[in-house]
Amino acid sequence: MAVFEIEGGHKLKGEIIPQGAKNEALQVICAVLLTAEPVTINNIPEIRDVLKLIELLQSLGVTVTRNERGSFTFVSNNIDLEFLNSPEFKKQGAALRGSIMIVGPLLARFGRGYIPSPGGDKIGRRRLDTHFEGFINLGAKFEFQAENNFYKVSADRLKGCYMLLDEASVTGTANILMAAVLAEGTTTIYNAACEPYLQQLCLMLNSMGAKITGIGSNQLTIEGVTSLNGCEHRCLPDMIEIGSFIGMAAITQSEITLKNCRIDMLGIIPKMFQRLGVKLEIHGDDIYIPAMDHYEIDTFIDGSILTVSDQVWPGFTPDLISIALVTATQARGTVLIHQKMFESRLFFVDNLIDMGAQIILCDPHRCTVIGLDRRTQLKGITMSSPDIRAGVALLIAAMSAKGKSTIKNIEQIDRGYERIEERLNALGAKITRIND
Repeated sequence: MAVFEIEGGHKLKGEIIPQGAKNEALQVICAVLLTAEPVTINNIPEIRDVLKLIELLQSLGVTVTRNERGSFTFVSNNIDLEFLNSPEFKKQGAALRGSIMIVGPLLARFGRGYIPSPGGDKIGRRRLDTHFEGFINLGAKFEFQAENNFYKVSADRLKGCYMLLDEASVTGTANILMAAVLAEGTTTIYNAACEPYLQQLCLMLNSMGAKITGIGSNQLTIEGVTSLNGCEHRCLPDMIEIGSFIGMAAITQSEITLKNCRIDMLGIIPKMFQRLGVKLEIHGDDIYIPAMDHYEIDTFIDGSILTVSDQVWPGFTPDLISIALVTATQARGTVLIHQKMFESRLFFVDNLIDMGAQIILCDPHRCTVIGLDRRTQLKGITMSSPDIRAGVALLIAAMSAKGKSTIKNIEQIDRGYERIEERLNALGAKITRIND
């Protein structure tokens, strides 16, 4: 198991280009199963979760060609459906939560889709009901095999319908959408997720011949077609990495320019960090963060303590709650962090408290951060990464800390961030990867 050793206290300077969006890549890569024609996807982040999904597709019979770093061509003209019954499929599918999104395309094109109970971050319960209720609405038969934790759906022909999702699930919306594009008739999905990832998936599917309207809203209308063509698609820059680097620049007193950020797709993210006191400037499609000796958390209009909470898009994404929390530890002022969606995502704050941060964990979903305003520097400790986002939050804290820190279980960080130490070291960080 590899670890990071971080020598803290170094200020960074320079330019960095965000990687391609992980969450978009997982969706659009699954969409290649909808056609037998070649699909080329560019700006794919070559990170652990994405590469595992590509390996799973190869095992299913998809021909994958790596054109250059971040660019792959997929041809799904020889799918082996019998692989779905194999022990190897159970092993590969269970190792990756994103694997759930192969079910919709397989169901739509081949009439059946299986998936073992998928893995991923240990951040609390993440139910799959929305996915399978959507498939049932389209006419699929659902079966759950409790003895081996297998989910199965099948249908001779999917039929379009109106459905109101019980939650605006991003992966649920994507999965149902991919099934509906080849269904007979018209499907309306209300309370659909409308994240930039979903918008990108819709645009890609339309370029393949799908007929989707309402893109960017919470009501999608899909007119089913009989087949889809190949296409070429480019993933957005990763807005979670962009937010991570904004917070990193603030807490480490660094001067950084984030290049080619697709500002139009970042929603409320820049403004939320500005409310935490982070100064940033928009230069075209770039974000410039100057070195800051101090930054002060905003309050509400009546002077009460600011609350930062995760929301359904276009609200603040839950994947940046951990970053907002660690950014606040060296700000001037107090903020209430409210992580609504996952009941285990705040438990990493024990590590920050051990580093000297002033944090009160109110319950599994809320904590109060009293900013140190740099009166006291965090201190280096040994800790372990519990999930992708908490892992990077701890890495950022370690970069700002006095002395050396060690982070174990960095495979979690590798799941979401590409060559993170190499790219940050180029800006002046001191991060060493040690392979046991």
